[in-house]
Formats: sequence, C-alpha cells, structure tokens
Amino acid sequence: MSNTLQETQDISEIVNRGLKKRYRSEFMFRFYGVVSILFAVVFLLVFFSSIISKGYSAFTQGELNMKIYLNEEVIDPDRLRDEEEIRYANFDKLVLDSLKTYFPEVSSRKERKELKSLVSSGTSLRLQSMVLNDYSLIGQEIDIWVRLDSDIDMYLKGNIDVSLDESQRRISDNQVRWVQELQEQNLISQNFNSTLFTAGDSREPELAGVLGALVGSFFMLIITFIVAFPLGVAAAIYLEEFAPKNRFIDFVEVNINNLAAVPSIIYGLLGLAVFINFFGMPRSAPLVGGLVLALMTFPVIIIASRAALQSVPPSITDAALGVGASKIQTVFDHVFPLALPGMLTGSIIGMARALGESAPLLMIGMVAFVVDVPTSPLDSSAALPVQVYLWADAPERGFVERTSAAILVLLFFLLLMNSTAIWLRNKFETKW
Repeated sequence: MSNTLQETQDISEIVNRGLKKRYRSEFMFRFYGVVSILFAVVFLLVFFSSIISKGYSAFTQGELNMKIYLNEEVIDPDRLRDEEEIRYANFDKLVLDSLKTYFPEVSSRKERKELKSLVSSGTSLRLQSMVLNDYSLIGQEIDIWVRLDSDIDMYLKGNIDVSLDESQRRISDNQVRWVQELQEQNLISQNFNSTLFTAGDSREPELAGVLGALVGSFFMLIITFIVAFPLGVAAAIYLEEFAPKNRFIDFVEVNINNLAAVPSIIYGLLGLAVFINFFGMPRSAPLVGGLVLALMTFPVIIIASRAALQSVPPSITDAALGVGASKIQTVFDHVFPLALPGMLTGSIIGMARALGESAPLLMIGMVAFVVDVPTSPLDSSAALPVQVYLWADAPERGFVERTSAAILVLLFFLLLMNSTAIWLRNKFETKW
C-alpha cells in the first residue's frame, strides 16, 4: 500500500513538473507574440509619424495678396484684342510692377530679380489665362491671392535656417526682409493647397499636383479589373470544376502559383517587349500600364478565386446534382454566386497591390514628366507610385513635403481598397 502511494506521488510530481514546463512555454510564447506585435506597432508609428510630419505642411501653401494693374499698354497696345498678341504679352512686367509698389526703393537688376522671385513663376501664366478668358479685365486693377515661390514658402514653414550665411541658403537677406514686411502688413497667409489635388506635375513645387497621377492610376485600375477579373475567374472555375486531373493541368497549376511570386519588374519587361515593341502601343499610356498590371494580378485572382470555390461546401454541389441540375447549372447557379464575395475580395486585394507597384511602370516609360491631366487611357500619364519616385528624386526642398503628401494620398487609396474588400467579405460572406 505504501509503495502504491509512493508511486502515485512520484507520478503526480512528474505531471506537475510537466505542467509547469508547459505553462512556462505557453507564457513565453504569448510573451514573444506580444513583443512582436509591440515592435510592429512601434515601427508603424515611426513610419506614419515620419511621413505625416514631413507631408502635412504640403496641404497648405503660402500666398500673397496683390493688387495688379492689367495695363493695356503692356497687354494689348494696339487695342485689337488679338489672342496671339495677348498670349505673348509681358505679364511678368505687370507682376514686377505690382511688387514694386510695396518696395519702391528696389532699383538694381539683382534686386528686381530677387523681388520677382518672391512669387511663383506661374503667376504670369495665371494672369494670362484670366485675361484670355475675360478681355474686359484689361485696363483694370484686380485684387488676387498669388502663390509664393517654393523657397519662400519653405522659409515661412520654418524649413530654411536664416541664421546661416546668405551664400548657404536659397533665399537672400533682401527677400527675408521683404517677406517680414509683407507679413507685418497681413498680406501673406497660409491657405489650403487646392493645387495639390487639381493640377498635374510641374517643375515648380508650388505648382505641382497629383491629379494627373490619380487619373492615370484610375484608368490603369479600371483596365486591370476589366481584363484580369473575368479571365482570372474563368480560369479558376475551369481549373477547379471542369479541368481533368492529369500531368498537364498539374503543370499549369504549379506555374500559376509560381507566377504569383515572380518579381513585378519581370512583368514590366514582358509588357515592354510585347505591348510596346511588338504591338506598337503608346509609351507612358495607362492602357499599357493597365495591361501589364493585369498580367501581374492575373495569378493572384486565380488563386484567390479557386480558394473561394473550394470554400463552398460540397453538399451544395451534391444537392444541386441530386435534383437533376447539370454540371454547368450547378457551378454557375449555385457554387459561383456563393464564391463570388471571396473572389471579389481577393481581386480587390490584388489590385491594391498593383496600385502600389512602380517597377513595371518604369519599364514601360511611365517615368516620363507629364504635365497635362490625361483624358483617356491612350494619353501619356504618370501613376501615383511613379509620381512619388519622381518627386523623391527632385532637388528642390519643396518636393520633400509633396513626396510625403503623395505617399499619404497613395496610402489613403490603399486603405480604402482594403477596407472595401473587408466590407464585401463581411457583407456577403455566408456562414456554414
């Protein structure tokens, strides 16, 4: 009896030691998981705080309130109201004359050049456009807000250290003094930078916007969806429901899985060779970009669609066949509608990945500098990730904040697409 009791106690001690070891292992596993999540959260916070801190200032732009006299002797001395003559009028002189009313002491050529550099070079083009749209403005004095030059805007935002020697900064002592005097007169204000969302690219940071890249990305995603989704879903349905099980189909399935992992730049090389060099399609066009992204998204859609089809319970198929439905009726009337939400979710996630790709677009020439906003998929255009690449490579300080702002816009659309995928999954998902 005592031996049996001793054996029971020994077994209990072994079990208790085993339980302690197991509990300790579980605790350490949970601890490592929590630490990993904390690391990920910290890195995300650092990432987003860095982008936001650099990019939020791009949503405002320094502007100067000016009274500009549209002198008829400068704009249209012959009074003919001829469009060509007005187009080549010296609007720069009108801007400079207006600025000199604030600082009449400016006389030398160097000072006039510095004074003119206070405002954006696009001011003259804006005046020209206003006059061409309304000839009645000629001879009048107008009161408008004009955009300050990017370097002046950077100074107002505290990104230029005026304590440095004049030779080591992009604005002169005269410009600093003039800006301070204009601020004292309440003629300078930081206003919402609507140009960032209503204009295309520009060499001048204060005139650059993301609209051209947004429209180009929109055209590309539309083409990508139109091409990749029907073909990808059709291929998935055939492979999952109708294809015979043989070595050739196994070979096709393996290669589809491999294609999903191919680097995106390879698809860019394929698009360059096939669509541009062989078919002669236009470079830098959203049509070509959409086709290249469709090739890249095609395997992802097939894999996601097959997974959605496999998630449909076999009892659905068996019940449909049992009441006399054909194979095609079973698939398209019962299985496909139930798998469609999963297919859409996978497709949207695949397109969200395509939206952030830049390497294949660089290979087909979408790195070109394009000012005009595209009106069709055949027009030359940029894309959001390529626009980020171009601005990040620009030397002007003003493009630093616009690069971060473009990244924020890109992240917003990626978040929107992923949120849409989650919403579709939750709304149409069927619980079995």
